[in-house]
This record gives sequence, structure tokens and C-alpha cells, in this order.
Amino acid sequence: MKKVLWVLLLLVLIVVAYFLIWPVPVDPVAWEAPENPGLSGPFAANKRLGGLETLSMGDHHGPEDIALDAEGRIYAATHEGHIVRLQADGSSPEIWAKTGGRPLGIDFDQKGNLIVADAYRGLLSIAPDGAVKELATIADGIAIHYADDVDVAADGKIYFSDASTKFGAGQCGGTYEASLLDIMEPGGHGRLLVYDPATGKAKTLLGNLNFANGVAVCHDQRAVLVNETGSYRVVRYWLEGPKKGQSEILIEALPAFPDNISAGLSDRYWIAFVSPRNAIIDRLSAKPFLRKMVQRLPAFMRPKAVPYGHVIAINDNGEVMEDLQDPSGAYPLNTSLTETEDYLYIGSLVAQTIARLSKEKAGL
Repeated sequence: MKKVLWVLLLLVLIVVAYFLIWPVPVDPVAWEAPENPGLSGPFAANKRLGGLETLSMGDHHGPEDIALDAEGRIYAATHEGHIVRLQADGSSPEIWAKTGGRPLGIDFDQKGNLIVADAYRGLLSIAPDGAVKELATIADGIAIHYADDVDVAADGKIYFSDASTKFGAGQCGGTYEASLLDIMEPGGHGRLLVYDPATGKAKTLLGNLNFANGVAVCHDQRAVLVNETGSYRVVRYWLEGPKKGQSEILIEALPAFPDNISAGLSDRYWIAFVSPRNAIIDRLSAKPFLRKMVQRLPAFMRPKAVPYGHVIAINDNGEVMEDLQDPSGAYPLNTSLTETEDYLYIGSLVAQTIARLSKEKAGL
């Protein structure tokens, strides 16, 4: 009997030691999570995002971002490392280009090239014939480990995010896995970058961001917006005017993790929420040691993204103009929204289709 007790005690000590000292990739930093407004006020629960139409991508999944060319054809960045193109009516999906990495944010430049933020390869340009060219893999002497979202300004400059210089998508087993590590830390490893075609170089505009994600050039071209996913907020960086070179918070204390942001019509900016906030992560924000212990749990027991359809539109003052939700999460883990005259195209981290919603049905 004593031998059994000693064995049990030894096992308990091993388990305790594991949770106390086993090395993990994160080095959590103490911070204070902002109050979660939940589904209240401008974020009050609704079903305006329900009833989405879905478009087949063939054998592909994870349409992170959607872009349309001058002919109205639909392009999606997929998990398989391909850019899939559909005809304007949503039919005939085909592999248009292969990046060999994980393309995330996409946007067309003025010459018809598709600019791609590839999490594994950096900033890419794909010509109309599908030829892929690397534009930038380094900025200010630091490798671009996690190119995430991209937007092309009217003057041709390309603004994009490097989500995390510490937890690279390729080094951490994938984009989702790397994002969970950076958000669990969070150590301000993200940065907003700009690539100038005239010089052929990328440089850092703003650093110390907690998982720098979506990027959108403002309608008046005087500033650029970047989603700080790990801090539940959107930051504005001024390109012109008296605040040039300065940054400020445009909207904060969001009820979910903001993924991509895009300039829509009617002077609005669309933000896609990949998942509601996690109460455990918020409660432990000021307790880095406990967050390190959570990281030692089996992967299936750690906090993870939860399906809940949710996109919002804000204006230049950071005011919520529109809020569309689908509590069923039928189209899961929303990553982006692309607005046209007739539709809202929705991206997803894991879906096997592209989703769209007629603006008439959405009440827009």
C-alpha cells in the first residue's frame, strides 16, 4: 500500500513540476484587457448576416480574403497555397496561381497585378498571366515572418502587416497556430510595413503591435488603419497632415478578435471578427504565470477560436455604422469582408466555400 502511495505522490509531483517549469514557446507579458462590451450597444445581437449564399472553390478551403478584378471576376486566397478564380457570376472555380505558401490578404494594384501578403513567403505580386514575383521578404533588416494583410494606396505604395516577428507562421506550424501563440503572450511583435515600388524596399512604419492583422488605406489616403487583433482594437497611422508619422487608437474594446479590415463604400471600413473574445484569456491578462500554465495544457484544452458570424462597419471617427451577425456561426471564423455595389463577400479561416450576401438582404 505504501508503495502505491509513493507512486501516486511521485506522479503528482511530476504533473505539478510539468505545469510549473516545462518550457513553452511563449513568454507572457502582463497587460490589462479592456472591458468586454459583449453583444450590447452598437454590437447588440442580430441575425443580419444569416442566409449567406455560398460559392464553390472546388477542392480548396480557407478563403482568407477576397478580391475582384476589373472584369468582376472573384479571387480567393486559399489554405492550399493557391489563388482560386471564379467567374463574375460565381461559377467555374479554377486555380489561377500558386504561391507555394499561405496567401492571406490580397488586393489589386493599378496595373492589374494581384498583391499578396503570403504568411510564408512575404509580399508577392502576381501578374495577370499568373506569374508570381517576390516583392519583399525583409524590412529594416528583419525578416518578414508572417505577412498578413495588404492594401494598395492610390499612389501605388503597398501597405501591409507583419503579424508577428517572433511567432512566424512557417516556424510555428501554420497561421492559426502562430496567432494563438502571439495572442497568448502578447509581446508587441507585430508591425505595419510599407513597400515602395520606386525603391523596391519595405520599411517599418509602426511597431510594437499585438498581432498586427488587417490593413486598410483610408478613403482620403491621408492615413492607414491596422487591426491589432491581440488588443481588440484598430489603430490609425497618419501618412499626411499635422499628425504625420503618429498613431492613435481609432476604436478599442471590441467584443471580438478583429481579423482583416477593408475600405468599403459610403466612407465605411469593414472589420471581420474571427471569433468572440475568450473570457479565460481576458481574466488572465494580468497573470502571465498562469497564462504560461495554460499553454502547458493539451492543445484541445487551450482557448481557441469559436464560430460566430460577425462583421461591423465603422467610419473615420471610429463610430460603428453597421453590425451584422449570425449567431449560428454557419459560415465559421470570418476573416474578411469585400464590398461591391451589390454584395458583401465574406472570407473564412476554414470554410470550403466563399460566402456572399446581397446588400439588399443585409439592409444596406
